[in-house]
Amino acid sequence: MSTFKLIISSPDGDKFKGEAERITLRGSEGDLAVLAGHIPFITAVKPCDVKITLDDGSEKIGRTDGGLLTVSNSVTTLLSGTFDWK
Repeated sequence: MSTFKLIISSPDGDKFKGEAERITLRGSEGDLAVLAGHIPFITAVKPCDVKITLDDGSEKIGRTDGGLLTVSNSVTTLLSGTFDWK
């Protein structure tokens, strides 16, 4: 499966920076997933668990208190007030 560049950042610094197959979280309009090639958009993120699927199929799960998700042609970025790995 294709991957995309993902950055998760909080005031404490970058929490993740690398390639991912998918990120799943709760946006302002409900649950969503981003895959490689997703159309560009911006959405507010509600407090939720964030699941990242890596290129080897493994998953990482963290928790955000909310923030902003931006998807562009070159990178997907989650800016979060706080982000902690589970």
